[in-house]
Amino acid sequence: MFRNKGSVYGLILGIISIFGAFFLEGGKAESLFLLPPVIIVFGGTFAATIIGFGFDKFWKIFPLIKLAYFPKKYDVKKLINVFVYIATKARQEGLIAVEKDLPKLQYSFPQKMIRFVMDGTDADALESIALAEMKAMQDRHFSNIFIFSKMGGYAPTMGIIGTVMGLIMTLARAGDDPQILIHNIATAFIATLWGIFSANLLWLPIADRLKQCHLEEKHMMEVSLEGVLAIQSGEIPSLIRSRLMSLLPQKEQKMLRAA
Repeated sequence: MFRNKGSVYGLILGIISIFGAFFLEGGKAESLFLLPPVIIVFGGTFAATIIGFGFDKFWKIFPLIKLAYFPKKYDVKKLINVFVYIATKARQEGLIAVEKDLPKLQYSFPQKMIRFVMDGTDADALESIALAEMKAMQDRHFSNIFIFSKMGGYAPTMGIIGTVMGLIMTLARAGDDPQILIHNIATAFIATLWGIFSANLLWLPIADRLKQCHLEEKHMMEVSLEGVLAIQSGEIPSLIRSRLMSLLPQKEQKMLRAA
């Protein structure tokens, strides 16, 4: 549970730590949650993103945020067991007999690769197709990650812009009540706070989480490719299990052996 929702818990911990410390020091909510700095930081960040990437890419950030906090889980250990089962059945009944078992693979990539084998695709062509799909997947994922990395750079800059604007307004009112000027200066720096906060607790962590999602999907595809090639070459199921288990971390290998 903690592994799947770690990003959510991390965000909650960050909010409690940062804003909790502010309130413990005697800060007030009305001085922190001011509309103008929030508009400048988030509006400016979104505007820069739209300028740099266009509306089509911008609208994709919302489903990507959901994906980052609630990622798809790839059960590679279960996938290995299914490959061993398919290899055993293929040796006993022939490769065509495993077609009805393809849904057990769960993911479209290994299902597609097995179907290519059933259609008679040779190993070199199969590997070429798989690597091309993995390359396209990587380019697509890195393009999405790059958006959030750039947003992590835009946000602090927008915060500085908001602070400079606030200081300009403060200096323009020099000679007024000193208490008002002090309050305006404090307000000006709220924009910097929101810029740094959004960059380091929202956009950059989302980019890092999407990188992790990419690595998990890539690992599933690598294991699947090895399994399909092993089945195509007619390797015995026990050797296929050992080959695929070697692609897992040592701790997971021990757990799989114990099971």
